[in-house]
Amino acid sequence: MTKTIPIVIVGAGIDPVEAGLVESLARPGGNVTGITNLDRQLGGKRLELLKEAAPKLARVAVLYDPAIPGTVLELKEILPVAARELRLTLQPLEVRAAGDIDKVIAAMGKRRPDGLYVIGGPLINFNVKRIVDFALKSRLPSTYVRGEFVDAGGLMYYGADQAESYRRVAYFVDRILKSAKPADLPVEQPMKFDFVINLKTAKQIGLTIPQWTLMKATKVIG
Repeated sequence: MTKTIPIVIVGAGIDPVEAGLVESLARPGGNVTGITNLDRQLGGKRLELLKEAAPKLARVAVLYDPAIPGTVLELKEILPVAARELRLTLQPLEVRAAGDIDKVIAAMGKRRPDGLYVIGGPLINFNVKRIVDFALKSRLPSTYVRGEFVDAGGLMYYGADQAESYRRVAYFVDRILKSAKPADLPVEQPMKFDFVINLKTAKQIGLTIPQWTLMKATKVIG
């Protein structure tokens, strides 16, 4: 990656400090600045909301791509902490190649989870419809790190407000064009979050979402 051309990041689920993109959020120190959406760190909250929506939840299948460091970090370090507190058993399922989806779906059928957590990644995101269709057919409450899964029929999504993040990009671009150095522009963390519930899906899988959970939603579909 270039060390001289100014770069504005947005929508990065990874920790830019751990990834070596910046020295710190407050003082990036190089040619990179922007917005981090903290997708991986929000894993515990997604599990909490899923359990709140489906109190009987006990076994949650987790789809992830082991080739993406951020998803491995979420699976091994973030989700287990929340799972212990919520008394949930995680069932990790790897998606390493395009042809793995059929095997993963078959494995989920055998393991009989009662919930589904899908961590994003190119291979997984390419199979939105197949994954969502399986969750619907199996009547699994499901949560996702990308909003398009809920638009396609998934149950819920929780994450940084993407529209707000993209609007903030203009701020960074404007400052840089006016001679500000990325090294001096602190990396921002999201202030607004989206919590989307698909009520059509809830009805289809026979799930009644508690009123207090619905009250937290920023958007309800159906």
